[in-house]
Amino acid sequence: MAKTAKVGLGIDIGGSGIKGAPVDLVAGEFLEPRHKILTPKRSTPEAVAKIVGEIADQFDELPDDAPVGVTIPGAVQHGVVRTAANIDKAWIDCPGETLFSKVLGRKVTLVNDADAAGVAELRYGAARGHSGLVIVTTLGTGIGVALLHNGVLIPNAELGHLEIDGYDAETRAAASAREKEKLSWTEWAPRLQRYYRVVEDLLWPDLFVVGGGVSRKAAKFLPLLQLRTPIVAASLENAAGIIGAAALAAD
Repeated sequence: MAKTAKVGLGIDIGGSGIKGAPVDLVAGEFLEPRHKILTPKRSTPEAVAKIVGEIADQFDELPDDAPVGVTIPGAVQHGVVRTAANIDKAWIDCPGETLFSKVLGRKVTLVNDADAAGVAELRYGAARGHSGLVIVTTLGTGIGVALLHNGVLIPNAELGHLEIDGYDAETRAAASAREKEKLSWTEWAPRLQRYYRVVEDLLWPDLFVVGGGVSRKAAKFLPLLQLRTPIVAASLENAAGIIGAAALAAD
């Protein structure tokens, strides 16, 4: 029987920062404080891979056989990045998994950032113990979406880009839209209401989990939504991507 990993390394690539930490895969917690380096202005594959290597080097006591997972804000098919949201367009069709494995000198699992956050919330966070269809959304610069059915991830669900009322949904309902347009919580809530109502009408989920930095303010906007689907705030906040990346690598 294969040995089950108990420690993994997760690295989360974002538009503004690249963060990593060793993860206790049983508890779903950091074993050391995370290390963060700003994402370079030209976030090309080579520039980002160099920083990922620097972050991994901070944790030199990591077991040689520890799984390593890296997230990226884009769709990933068989280790190849197919889209590039908030990172350099040179990532499109880049064999990112091979690139990171070469830089780190060990096998790396590359995953979509929202998928990683969703897996973390399902296994260790707000959706733990829930069956059926769980939809985890991350409200940030855009809208990331993870679909999980009875614990199984359905990857690369780009539902943040649904066309609703003639708009790409995330241009209206993402947290960045609220900030850019200086909307109050009550002004933003109808946009969220419209978005989540369309998603629930299409997929009939059993639970929505709302993540992203804005989830810390969930009490200001979630009570304003009227949905038939239960909707709750994520509990792992900005740790979710790192924890989920390590967990998916261990799979």
